[in-house]
Amino acid sequence: MLVPSSELLLCAEVLVFGEDVDAWEIRVAGNGEMKGTRVVVAGATGWAGSALSRGIVEAADLDLTGAVSRSRAGQRLGEVLGVAELGVEISGTTEDALASKPDVFVEYTHPSVARQNILAALDAGAHVVVGTSGLTSDDYESISHSAREKGLGVLACGNFSITAVLMMRFSEVAAQWVKSWEVIDYASAGKVDAPSGTARELAGRLAKVGHPEMAVPIGETQGEKEARGASFGGTQVHSIRLPSFVISIESIFGQEDERLSIRHDAGSSAKPYVAGGLLAIRQVNKLVGVHRGLDTVMDVG
Repeated sequence: MLVPSSELLLCAEVLVFGEDVDAWEIRVAGNGEMKGTRVVVAGATGWAGSALSRGIVEAADLDLTGAVSRSRAGQRLGEVLGVAELGVEISGTTEDALASKPDVFVEYTHPSVARQNILAALDAGAHVVVGTSGLTSDDYESISHSAREKGLGVLACGNFSITAVLMMRFSEVAAQWVKSWEVIDYASAGKVDAPSGTARELAGRLAKVGHPEMAVPIGETQGEKEARGASFGGTQVHSIRLPSFVISIESIFGQEDERLSIRHDAGSSAKPYVAGGLLAIRQVNKLVGVHRGLDTVMDVG
């Protein structure tokens, strides 16, 4: 393609960043306003999604090119979020939002539609960051197959909070030394899925270390076995749903005459999840297939 002399500087900049002609053409069409990685957020007006959307707008290397919210379809995202300079129109469906050709799709909606949204994003050639909890192992098996087939990455995070991720990592270390443990999952009264995505992720991590030792196996419990919680990879998980909680997770390790509790408590703000969400968006394009946990892209030893 011939490039007018007045645009040679733009072309040189594109070559430095290693972008292809199509990406350069998109930026020229946008009057040079594009900054970097193109992102679509599904659930952009929700509690966590709205905070992440604001974070993307403020980031120098990211562009919010699309948003999904069925209840706000047709409105300007900037008007909903109170960000005057954001003119993105909210789409009612994932397919409509994917027309903006994002590099990364963020799934922050509901477990009933998350799998469908993720597979649609992969079909559109986008890497995916998953913040929605409640997806099953079968869901992720299907998603992983599609992602690997297309050479794309999916980073699924039960929790984007840096301190929550550290809690899970510290629990893995504890499980190497203390052989009996259980998990308590706390959340608000209105949370519909149980256990939480964070609790599922933690149980999965602990299962990779081993199964906890039990003096009385669950099957030999007298009375109501359900009172001992649900087993995930051998770890007993107890979900509490009450007013006053947002999201908390606690792993309890015990051995004779001593006990260790590792707990993370989240407040009412979604701000703690923004930094981790931005990190996931920036790193997911380095992955292929499904990867679980934010610390897969963190250097935490």
